Amino acid sequence: MADRWRRLLPGLWAGMLLCIAALAAPAAFGALPSADAGQVVSRIFVREAWISLALAAALLLLERGRGTQSGFGNSVLLWATVLCTLLGYFAVQALMPAARVGQGVLSFGQLHLISTVFYGLKSLAVLLLVWRAAAVSRPPSS
Repeated sequence: MADRWRRLLPGLWAGMLLCIAALAAPAAFGALPSADAGQVVSRIFVREAWISLALAAALLLLERGRGTQSGFGNSVLLWATVLCTLLGYFAVQALMPAARVGQGVLSFGQLHLISTVFYGLKSLAVLLLVWRAAAVSRPPSS
């Protein structure tokens, strides 16, 4: 049963990340005034950050018992997602309100770019987890 969760959760996680980036955020900015869209997207991203941390923790617990080389590689990818979430959301987002009013060392646009890079790196790490899970779940060819 743990192996099924180990294969399912990365796919669901990747789907969530891609839907936010490709559908939810652009739709909000396409349908709402910029300030309102920013508030909506901000609420989406806070939920995504906490869900990402919970999924990473769950998958790290599932990987803990494996003790294989592929389990080690998956653990590295999972820790990378945790780092990207902590830096990209919790660290950078804390600086954005000050940058929005012109305070701070970096501009709002620069912080937004940094946050986007971390989100993209996290998405790539999760997609690699999906790829690895799919490779493990394939039956051997004859």
